[in-house]
Amino acid sequence: MALPLSHMLLLGCSERKLAMCILLLLMELFMEGAEAALSNQPDIQNHLELGKEFLTRGQLSDALTHYHAAVEGDPNNYLTLFKRGTVYLALGKTRFAIQDFSRVLDLKPDFTAARSQRGLVHMKSGDYENALIDFDVVLREESHNAIVNENYARLNPAKEQWQLVRHLMKHGDDQNAIGMITQLLEISPWSVELRQARSDAYLKVNDPLSAISDLRQVNRLSQDSTEGHYDIAQLLYKIGHATNALKDIRECLKLDPEHKLCFPFYKKLRKVEKQLSSAEQAKEENQANDCLTHAEAVLRLEPDETMIRYEAHKLLCSCYTTDEQYGKALSQCKLALDIMKDAQLYCDRADALLGSEMYDDAIHDFQAALDIDENSSRAKEGIQKAKKLQKQAERRDYYKILGVKRNASKQEIVKAYRKAAQKWHPDNFKDEEKKLAEKKFIDIAAAKEVLTDPEKRRQFDNGEDPLDPESNHHGFRGADPFAHFQHGSPFQFKFHFN
Repeated sequence: MALPLSHMLLLGCSERKLAMCILLLLMELFMEGAEAALSNQPDIQNHLELGKEFLTRGQLSDALTHYHAAVEGDPNNYLTLFKRGTVYLALGKTRFAIQDFSRVLDLKPDFTAARSQRGLVHMKSGDYENALIDFDVVLREESHNAIVNENYARLNPAKEQWQLVRHLMKHGDDQNAIGMITQLLEISPWSVELRQARSDAYLKVNDPLSAISDLRQVNRLSQDSTEGHYDIAQLLYKIGHATNALKDIRECLKLDPEHKLCFPFYKKLRKVEKQLSSAEQAKEENQANDCLTHAEAVLRLEPDETMIRYEAHKLLCSCYTTDEQYGKALSQCKLALDIMKDAQLYCDRADALLGSEMYDDAIHDFQAALDIDENSSRAKEGIQKAKKLQKQAERRDYYKILGVKRNASKQEIVKAYRKAAQKWHPDNFKDEEKKLAEKKFIDIAAAKEVLTDPEKRRQFDNGEDPLDPESNHHGFRGADPFAHFQHGSPFQFKFHFN
């Protein structure tokens, strides 16, 4: 039986154009009056018409529903089976497509369109032996069929390449195996075996994200399975992606709520993911204490998985720095960096080193971040800031003068200023002590001026002293250091002397 033009077009369709090619095929079949073995039963005919209507709108799933009903009403109509098989093919349900094409050939062995399609599905599924058998039968009938000849010529080289791939993987040459499997997948994109093999190879060359991508395709081609979702969730968890792992384990439980592997893993994973997500959120909201609490909980819940612990150590590194607990921050940063080098993590540790006034080490860490990510603006700005702070360290530190943290509020700064000014007011001292007190008092007043002025404080935090006479800023220096205690003073002191 000769292949009509639209059947030949379908055989050569790319995957992206497959649905349109199917439409052309089925429209032709509907118009072929000579093929009218279709049932005259009104309900079956109605389902076929509705299937055609949905097909013309590209609604393949709805069309499939009506073809199901038509096949149930007349299970021996080879044309209806062929149409359903072709829609299965467009939906990527290859196993069901092959079943329908095989049933068609049982009913009508000389229907070469079905045999060509089945051979194509075998080839795209990586079943080269059965593809060869089907194409060989077609070519005996139609030796000049260009499309089938072209596909037939690709099969033996593909078989040989697959044998070579298995040899390479057996001997540990996974990187070359990956390249060759990728070539084979251009011929056989629906092959579960090829994608599973490439996923295994990706894991051996330490590329888990690519391995997971292939496993997702394996699971899709297998029409989803609890084992597939479980394996993907396990891999995601191992690389520290707890939130994505939780999504896959939930998909497993949708298929089997009491799954013996997925359910216990879900209970643990849900707790770990909740703590990690809460810590991340607290970090974003600058709630350091909450961040520390949740991240520490992750370490208690997960004593084994390295990358989950890495995520927790990384959060602790950042949040201890925010809380100005620099010693603890440096300890957590080191634990995280011992697991994996990361540009942002180096910057976090550098910030902790800046807080500890270890400027050379901070510059070294910012440079390490640039070695990983040469475009890191945070690292570039960090180096400049560290150099300015290093220079500034030789001068006055206004935060230390008032005894406040670098994130102190204006209210806290004013309160500390009043306390220090009262303590070090020169009227409290005599002789040499009075001279020392005058110097202290000048520094206290300067600290208050800088830290209560948003612009001057910003300059100071960036490593500049806005009151430095060598700079272009015009500030407190040179003015009367006791002006704050003259007219307009925010408070008055009463001093009593013996």
